[in-house]
Amino acid sequence: MAMTDPENEPKAVNGPRGLWSGGERPYDPEDLVRAMGADPTPERVERARKMIEEEGPSVIEKYLP
Repeated sequence: MAMTDPENEPKAVNGPRGLWSGGERPYDPEDLVRAMGADPTPERVERARKMIEEEGPSVIEKYLP
């Protein structure tokens, strides 16, 4: 088993290395619709775009495990 050098691993902006909750990386409204457990339709994508605009990018964290 190969050992990795922790100094060469990418560092998360907000949190421990390698652990991402979702809101700190860019995502599309389609991604938010999928995180909600639905198929992306034009209406759902538009609603998700408005949610991101009104609530900010951390809105996806409501729907991620």
